[in-house]
Amino acid sequence: MFVRIVKMSFEPSNITTFLNNFEDNKDAIRAFDGCEFLELYQDKEHSHVFFTYSYWQNESRLEAYRQSDLFRHIWSKTKPLFNAKPEAWSVDKLHSLS
Repeated sequence: MFVRIVKMSFEPSNITTFLNNFEDNKDAIRAFDGCEFLELYQDKEHSHVFFTYSYWQNESRLEAYRQSDLFRHIWSKTKPLFNAKPEAWSVDKLHSLS
């Protein structure tokens, strides 16, 4: 399992715009070939900071998403809303306990 974690920090006045954009596109992201899981988190202490966690079948599926029209459309609306450079990590899931 390949996991992508993205940290995004927004201007507080842009949070609603970001959340609306995520709401409009979350099902399409999740339905993208190779995406097996998608969640959005908001930091408890810094409400302008959000994280996405997405699980991918492999790195090539994530890369296909990142090269897609869907990603370009979403990113073009998200990028202007940031107040800091986003950070991203690609990790392999080693254990999961339920």
